[in-house]
Amino acid sequence: MQSDRSEDELRLVEKAQRALVAISLGADAEALDEVAPTAAEAQERSAETKELMLLLFGECSTMVSTLGDGGSAPVKVQVFDEDGEEVSIDQADPPVRTAVRTLLAEVHGNTEAAQEQVEIALANAAPDEVDSLVLQALRWTIRLSAECLDRDLPVPDWINEAVADED
Repeated sequence: MQSDRSEDELRLVEKAQRALVAISLGADAEALDEVAPTAAEAQERSAETKELMLLLFGECSTMVSTLGDGGSAPVKVQVFDEDGEEVSIDQADPPVRTAVRTLLAEVHGNTEAAQEQVEIALANAAPDEVDSLVLQALRWTIRLSAECLDRDLPVPDWINEAVADED
């Protein structure tokens, strides 16, 4: 329930919802605009971006677990290159590697390792790589929620609301 969230968490969820709607409509730039801080908030970018990514990857982890337990087939994490060809995680672009490692850490209950992956990316990645990581988290959230809904499995309310807004 959203009523259990603090004001800051609610604001972050609302931003994430707007970004999910934009990404589901194929509007990557608009999705990033929804979650990007204003110039006045630039110093807070790292902290808010970290919280956003941890929120999204945490929800993705929950949905992966739901799909694994309640779905008819196991969940497989696949990594694709720019041409749509499947590649190993080691051949993926750095933001994709970070996304996979963060999701796997969350799925295995290691939130601390997930936080470390995100912190390393924020400290060392170029801005476009951070944007790529945020987009990856948004895309996975949309895809996993669609898969859960297709299988009549639960989806977090706030994600369901964002996906429903798209229809």
